[in-house]
Formats: sequence, structure tokens, C-alpha cells
Amino acid sequence: MTKLRNRDLLLPYALPFMAYLAIASLPLSWLGDSQAASYALRITAAAAALYWGARHYVSLLGPRSTAGSVGAGALAGVIGIALWLTLLLPFVDDNAAAPWPAAGFALRLIATSLLVPVFEELLMRGYVLRVAVLWDRARRAGVPDPLVAAMDRDSIEDVEPGAWTPLAVAISTVLFAVGHTPAEWPAACAYGALMAGLWIVRRDLLSCVIAHAVTNAGLALYVLQSGQWALW
Repeated sequence: MTKLRNRDLLLPYALPFMAYLAIASLPLSWLGDSQAASYALRITAAAAALYWGARHYVSLLGPRSTAGSVGAGALAGVIGIALWLTLLLPFVDDNAAAPWPAAGFALRLIATSLLVPVFEELLMRGYVLRVAVLWDRARRAGVPDPLVAAMDRDSIEDVEPGAWTPLAVAISTVLFAVGHTPAEWPAACAYGALMAGLWIVRRDLLSCVIAHAVTNAGLALYVLQSGQWALW
């Protein structure tokens, strides 16, 4: 089977994220001012895009044990909760957000804990980080037009598990942060670096997905218990 070029793989990897973001950008008044309706649509659209692109995705598994990656991911996810709260709290107003209705909270919890970790890690650490590694290697080797080479000649399937360069980590981390609100940028940069480190150490995406899921679920439960809805 012929491997697709990275340029051809961009749409399958990016579409779930873009579908989710597009629906999030819709005025809530179009959806009857219902957060539950917004998240129901986001879940449906992103899940459909993931299903469509599934045949093109790299494996979540790596050369190390699955159980070890689940455990490492869970631990990193707990660390991520502390990291996120520490770096975000100085930038939010505790009185800036009202509590969410139960249905909206439940659907957002499902979306951010089960769906977002999969498509964000596939995109950021599965695609962006690996393409950046290929580009950086081509650049350092003196290849003319290294970005064209990385996109049109190479495939992320040929990138070895855990591969990285400092520049590739920086690129994937910054792009991950850009997908968040400005107040979240310091926390998102730190968290993106944490996920890149997990990819390097565990050499798989499963640990990153587990960590991301644990962090998002933990943050949701913290917000629910503390009443600090501006953190969400």
C-alpha cells in the first residue's frame, strides 16, 4: 500500500479539530443559547471526522508496554492538572463565569475527556511534531526547500517512535497553545511541553491521550467542586 504524503494527510488529521472549533465558534444564540446543543454538535462532528480519517492515522501504541503507558499517562495527567491550575489561576477572574447547567456540563465533560484528547494528540503529537521533526532534519541536512520536502516527499509513518528535536517540540508546543485562549497560553505551552516529553519518554501516543484525558476530566471535576467556572 502506497504511503500518503504528509500534505495529503493534513486534512484527515486536522479535520476533527477544525470541525470541533468551527461549531464552538458559532454564536450560541443560533443554538437556542444551549451549551448542551453546542457540545452535542461538536461531539457528533468531531467523532464523524475521526471515523472518516481513522484509516490514515498512525498507531497510538509504541514499542513499550501498554500498561506502562496507561500508568505513565495517568500520572502525567495528574501533574498536568496541577501545572494547568498553577499557571492559569493568575489570569482568570473567579467571578467572570456562571455555573453550567447539568446537561451542558455532562456533554462538555464527555467531549473534553473522551474525544478532544484523541484528536488533539493525533494532530499535535501525531502529525505536527513528526512533520516538524522531518522538516528540521531536512533543514539541518541542507535539503533545498525543507518544508516542501517534509510535506511532499516524506511520511510521518517513517518517523521513529519518540523522535524529536528541540525546534520540533517548540513548534508543536506553540501551535498547541494557539488553539487555546490567550489567558491559557502559559499553561498550554507548559502542558504541550509536558505532552511532548511524554511522547519522548514513552515513545507512543497512548500515554499522551491518557494524560490529556485525565487532565481534562480532573479539571472539570475541580471546577465543579470549587465553583471556579472561569477556569473552564
